Amino acid sequence: MEKILDRFLRYVAVDTQSNEESESQPSTEKQWNLLRMLCAELRALRVEATLDEFGYVMGSIPSNVEKEVPAIGFIAHVDTAPDASGADVKPQIIEKYDGGEIPLKGVPGLALKPSEFPELLHFVGQTLITTDGTTLLGADDKAGVAEIMDAVQYIMAHPEFKHGPIRIGFTPDEEIGRGVVKFDVARFGADYAYTMDGGEIGELEFENFNAASAKIHIQGRNVHPGSAKGKMKNAILIGQEFNGLLPVEQRPEYTEGYEGFFHLISFKGTVEEADFAYIIRDHDRAKFEAKKKLIAECVDFLNAKYGAGTVVLVLRDQYFNMREQVEPHYFVVEKAMKAMEMAGVKPKIQPIRGGTDGANLSFKGLPCPNIFAGGLNFHGRLEYVPLESMEAASKVILNIVTLFAE
Repeated sequence: MEKILDRFLRYVAVDTQSNEESESQPSTEKQWNLLRMLCAELRALRVEATLDEFGYVMGSIPSNVEKEVPAIGFIAHVDTAPDASGADVKPQIIEKYDGGEIPLKGVPGLALKPSEFPELLHFVGQTLITTDGTTLLGADDKAGVAEIMDAVQYIMAHPEFKHGPIRIGFTPDEEIGRGVVKFDVARFGADYAYTMDGGEIGELEFENFNAASAKIHIQGRNVHPGSAKGKMKNAILIGQEFNGLLPVEQRPEYTEGYEGFFHLISFKGTVEEADFAYIIRDHDRAKFEAKKKLIAECVDFLNAKYGAGTVVLVLRDQYFNMREQVEPHYFVVEKAMKAMEMAGVKPKIQPIRGGTDGANLSFKGLPCPNIFAGGLNFHGRLEYVPLESMEAASKVILNIVTLFAE
């Protein structure tokens, strides 16, 4: 029986960063390395498992109870965010955390500080896994992958453990919004499922942002600055003007809870041409549509000012709020709440200020709330995860299986 910590450390050692600019599925060749590993490990545990041409690992464990019970799925994604490197991860293991600063030894002067991240004090006395400051950790979502595999290992090693049909899914490219675009829900064969992709212990989510991406291309006109009057169109300055048209109070750093935002995520450009990329988020569908309308109106305004075709917008919906799909099956949320309580975890139901594969799966007909994986400070060099949170998540999976079997 491999310990969950050892399993997790094996998984984060595999670089699986996804790439939004790629058109392939998965978006990066290196994701196949962990996908193949997981398929092989499921088979070694005597689980029927497949890996298809789109990078989806699907495992199936038949029921060992006589009565008919729903098939329950557990899903996690293998890719890590493009925001920070996932190569050559060097985890630090902090045993019996004392509540002080944690130096990230790969970068002199960089540390996890309770003064900046007070939630660290929730885990005094526990074992923390951090980065060394040079990469992200990959707990999003390799903690979820490890928790599912740990639960599967227990189930297959204990034939006396009663369960209905269980389905296991591992997906690529969640971090770039394409995680389940080609996921075959019918072939997966689950009636209900859970993504193990939440944050801090206790998190339970069945509503998330509506999400879109907006790419803005600005075509300027570059002439010698000595003779530029009345001729030059500086694409960088037009881009700054565009950004200034959006409401300041609707930026991520000024919002919380159910408040949506416009988030400028990248910029590159010269006087001749520039590109700005945004993500648009809101839990409320009407407000979400209003945000998309506003960004289009800003483009129209600048084209009227500087000439048609100066600013070009490509707007793409990414996912929608799963609440409308999950709420009619609210008992799946209640099962998760009870499973957490059985594991000694206090459930914290809250909206996701982000998205998961579960959102798109719910709209594909598979109601799929999201359960904590345990990690914090995702997508950056300050990411960490408490070992005890991962252990609790694995117990929650087993408890959910038990509750449905009953």
